[in-house]
Amino acid sequence: MLYGRQEEQSVIDELLEGRCGTLIVRGEAGIGKSALLEYAAAGARARVLRVAGVESEADLPFAALHLLLRPGLEHVEALPPQQAEALRGALGLGGTIQGDRFLVGLATLSLLVELSSAGPVVCLVDDAQWLDGESADALLFAARRLHDEPVAVLFAVRDGDLPSRGLPELRLRELDAEAAQKVLAERAVDLPPAVRDQIVTEARGNPLALTELPRMLTPEQRKGALAPHSLSLGSVQPVTDRVLSGFRDRITAFPAATRSCLLLAALDHHDGLDVLARAAGLLGVSLVDFAEAERAGLVRVGPGGVAFHHPLVRTAVLLACDIGARMAAHQALAEASDDDRRAWHLAAVTLQPDEEVARELESLALRARRRGGQTAVSAAYARAAELSADPGQAVRRWIAAAEAATEAGLWQRAGELVDRARHQAEAMTLRGSVLAELAYVRAKLEIEADRPLQGVRLLHEGAEAADDLPVRLTLLSMAGYYNWAGAHHPDQLTLARRTEELCPAGEGLPALVRTVVNAFTLILKGDDVSTLAYPEPGELERLPPDMRFLLAFQATVRADVKTMLDGATTLVEESRAEGRLGRLPQAMSLLAVAQLLDGRHQSARATVTAGLALASDVGQPMWRGYAAGVHAWLSAVAGAEEECETLAEQAIRDADHRRWMPAAFWAEYARVILDFGLGRYEAVLDRVEQAMSGPTQHSFLWRYAWPDYIEAAVRVGDPQRAGDRLSRYTEWAEATGRPSMLAVLHRVRALLTPDSAAGELHERALALHAEARQPFDEARTRLVYGEWLRRHRRRAEARAQLQSAMDAFEQLGAAPWSARAAAELRATGVSLPDRSRADDPLAMLTPQELQVVRLAVTGASNREIGAQLFLSPRTVASHLYKAFPKLGVSSRAELIRLPGVG
Repeated sequence: MLYGRQEEQSVIDELLEGRCGTLIVRGEAGIGKSALLEYAAAGARARVLRVAGVESEADLPFAALHLLLRPGLEHVEALPPQQAEALRGALGLGGTIQGDRFLVGLATLSLLVELSSAGPVVCLVDDAQWLDGESADALLFAARRLHDEPVAVLFAVRDGDLPSRGLPELRLRELDAEAAQKVLAERAVDLPPAVRDQIVTEARGNPLALTELPRMLTPEQRKGALAPHSLSLGSVQPVTDRVLSGFRDRITAFPAATRSCLLLAALDHHDGLDVLARAAGLLGVSLVDFAEAERAGLVRVGPGGVAFHHPLVRTAVLLACDIGARMAAHQALAEASDDDRRAWHLAAVTLQPDEEVARELESLALRARRRGGQTAVSAAYARAAELSADPGQAVRRWIAAAEAATEAGLWQRAGELVDRARHQAEAMTLRGSVLAELAYVRAKLEIEADRPLQGVRLLHEGAEAADDLPVRLTLLSMAGYYNWAGAHHPDQLTLARRTEELCPAGEGLPALVRTVVNAFTLILKGDDVSTLAYPEPGELERLPPDMRFLLAFQATVRADVKTMLDGATTLVEESRAEGRLGRLPQAMSLLAVAQLLDGRHQSARATVTAGLALASDVGQPMWRGYAAGVHAWLSAVAGAEEECETLAEQAIRDADHRRWMPAAFWAEYARVILDFGLGRYEAVLDRVEQAMSGPTQHSFLWRYAWPDYIEAAVRVGDPQRAGDRLSRYTEWAEATGRPSMLAVLHRVRALLTPDSAAGELHERALALHAEARQPFDEARTRLVYGEWLRRHRRRAEARAQLQSAMDAFEQLGAAPWSARAAAELRATGVSLPDRSRADDPLAMLTPQELQVVRLAVTGASNREIGAQLFLSPRTVASHLYKAFPKLGVSSRAELIRLPGVG
């Protein structure tokens, strides 16, 4: 019977009845979180999977996930091969992870959905504050993607632990006095009312305290002989501390053999009794010696292992045993355990540097890395460093621990480890590779801490020290990018020149890096870079992903959208194929920009929506801001003013907080295009002019906005303001030689040209558009030309151009632009019905539905689509079910006949 938890029980009932979703139950120790999970288990008409975090296993990668999923592991083979291999590798079942921990999260989602095909599934995760980092990441990743599946996940966690990132929470408060009295009356019926009242006061609404404090009373106290000191009435000591003390006192009273057994169970949680029995034998005791603790209600021993009455009992066992007993227990467990646990137990009893134990821990770290457990990798390397007899080996291991911590997103911990490495390195001379690695990790910390330019200086330091050419080139290319990507700063140009100076001579990859770095320098100087010749990189797929990202990104300066599209698409596909979900937000942001510049607005919206969600999930604020800015631009074109402003604000927040330029640029550009679409031309001019002296002034992409500035100047009757921008845009467009750029150039020239010559420029622009289709820019050219034709009373010709423009804008979902074209068309005498986005079925789809539909057209199965979009097959099916009526179809076969789907 749960007293005083009716509201909380109703929340859990609602989740279980809905059979889908996630709930995080938070509260202090003993407040009743586990009791609510028991309530859920009892009431769930579903298959229940359970696990509890154990503090001693927090450094064993995927330990908790293995216990949770173990009952369903026979279904792993039903998963997509890549996911099945990743999950087997993570759980130590023979596979090796080729991707990252987020791929394991996707595999976890797929397995839960597979299990739910036979009926609803409920996952109960208790003491989630002690989950190993990899299990926590995988479970949260899966939990955030439960939409239509009959799978419910409940986490119980103490306050302040386990970041929820938007998942619903249920915070448990203290029981009120009436409920507390009922608990006490049920569990301590023999106590006098005065004693009950004092215990209720002492317990402060904590159910565990209400249960345990009466057991701490002496016979005299149970009769009413209470004094202030007996229960520390009025003390500031937390009630859970007093309960912990009570557990410790009870454990201290047990025979030594019982305490030894309890200590073994507290130090190493095993899924069974075999290891525990062997370790107990080494200490001269046996499992029978648990009997005293079982009779006291503190543990329960069964075939599945030893279960403690409450996590505080485990803590109390450790407090009740001295260091000699703890070391003996660790030694026994080391002899009885497998490789991973053996290394940790040996490390626990090793008090002096010991290279043999350090090597065992390093081997453990390498095994954990193959399984994708970066948190465990960091912990093992750090302990190996502490036990290293050789100072050089210690520094190397501290650095490896720090780098693994950055990969796990443990930035504060990584900083502490770097400090340890630097402190130990002060007394010795480091080799080039170690210096380079140290500088690289320090640079990552500086970049994460909003100091990109200081990070660039450290990348320079690492490049100078590196004795490996690929490492040096990678550091220099990163230095070029991060220097440019920072907000405008007086030191940027100096740092860019220094990056160039450090670039080595030579052909092939060195020549390519020199060109990339030189391009960033020229951009910062404001010089033209569109004529730079990029040397052939050889076999592109062999280049590091960061290098290929830069090559694809720098295609924008040459207006080479095809190269950008191809490069970004390849990066996204490779990241998916390799399971590198941590790289995907960067690659998807790049792909969305390429699609946007190519006029594929709906595809770009779908890509950036998925990228934004993933960047938030995997904790990448820089790319979250970037994606939010690109999304804001697309919302601006669609005329969604409120959505645009919300996303732009998010991008600006991330940019300002982290001193990054790209996110801020896209937010500013989004507001420019929103003002333009809504006819606020003075605002367009003001925004662009302010940007040219602000923190985003060195973004080369502003050149794509100059035609907007020129047209706005014409529309406000001040074409002289466009002079400088037209001159520079002309130089750039002609230098690129791209038909798409030249088409836009002819359009803006026509706006500034006497009427006698404007018509020819418009026709030339349309001819160039025909050579390289860009739907948005071509529709804008047709709109401007149609306006010009109407003013010159050539109505029939105007109608043709305006109709084409309106149709294109509607297909793109560019509502303000479509409305302008419709208004112009009506002015030619055409009677138009009221039109909405409903006339374009694709425009009625959500970005997620559009992605699913486009993949379905290729013949991909629901499972294959889910693997690409990080969704379950059931969610894919749900999206198709919702999309079919909007599209007016009833099957996949009919999708291929819809225009614009493929």
